[in-house]
Amino acid sequence: MLAGAHVVLPTGTVPEGSVTVDGTRISAATPADAQVIDARGHWLVPGFVDLHNHGGGGASFSGPVEDVLKAIRAHRRHGTTTLVASTVTDDMDVLVRQAGLLSELAEQGDLAGIHFEGPFISPCRKGAHSEKLLRDPDPEEVRKLIDAARGRARMVTLATELPGGLDSVRLLAEHGVIAAVGHTDATYEQTVEAIEAGATVATHLFNAMPALGHRAPGPIAALLEDERVTVELINDGVHLHPAALELAFRHAGPGRVAFITDAMDAAGIGDGRYMLGPLEVEVSEGVARLVEGGSIAGSTLTLDRAFKRAVTIDRIPVEDVVAALSATPARLLGMDDRVGSLEPGKDADLVLLDENFDLKGVMRRGKWVVDPRLA
Repeated sequence: MLAGAHVVLPTGTVPEGSVTVDGTRISAATPADAQVIDARGHWLVPGFVDLHNHGGGGASFSGPVEDVLKAIRAHRRHGTTTLVASTVTDDMDVLVRQAGLLSELAEQGDLAGIHFEGPFISPCRKGAHSEKLLRDPDPEEVRKLIDAARGRARMVTLATELPGGLDSVRLLAEHGVIAAVGHTDATYEQTVEAIEAGATVATHLFNAMPALGHRAPGPIAALLEDERVTVELINDGVHLHPAALELAFRHAGPGRVAFITDAMDAAGIGDGRYMLGPLEVEVSEGVARLVEGGSIAGSTLTLDRAFKRAVTIDRIPVEDVVAALSATPARLLGMDDRVGSLEPGKDADLVLLDENFDLKGVMRRGKWVVDPRLA
């Protein structure tokens, strides 16, 4: 049992509260022989859920099994207890093979599923994706990736204005896979069409899409205004101006905002040269950019840093930040019966933060990943 912390529950924060763990689950009852950990002066929140993550700890989700596991472990040490592995644009054969590998790890419970970011995106808004490997979203090729993932495909990012885009959105919706609008050059009207066809996520809102305009509002306005859409935000102080973050958060609210990392290999490591799919990336002062062209290439963010920044710099209430980091993405993934909040019967996925919102402990399914007693 962890006792004395500020415990953030779906109903609000309980000062000097406690959470009891029994095996792998949160328990409603406290056994007589329960070990008590004094957590006074700390915050206890649910484990973080990352919808969009390409790697970390010096390893990529586009690599072999050893690299994938290394990246998973790196993010768990920063509080991400539920993680969707994102791929980057590559040859279809390469993506199909990687989908098979990642699906096995999802079946083992190491991953929450797979997110395919590319190759079905706009060359006008390609960001850190290889233009020569991009293609229109042919529903048959989209179906090929879904099949390769063996039921573990969670999300596909599409430029829905491209030929085959709307049909691909409908296909994804029919198969229970999230269709995400991103890396898009769509107009406002085209984005509304995509939402009506079944798109429910904005891939890193504001980034890799036309800016919000007063005569041509573009995809941002359409994605923000529709209650059916969850918007991803990268809160690293690089991808978004604080005013843009506040605009999205105020308009969509914590129930429709999912903080993500969009992390690449350098997350949790530091500056240097890395690969993002087939492209070389230079990380300098924590900012990742393509060596050729200079586009921002994912982030070096971890979700504990996103949490601290949101509370201490952006001044977002702790309860709303918890929703955006845990409850909202868990609900979007259809996993909120198991993760995303501190409630009896759910997985014992916990993050312990000190009074300054620095991470001190991480528990996943009842086992310490970062043990606060050893810190």
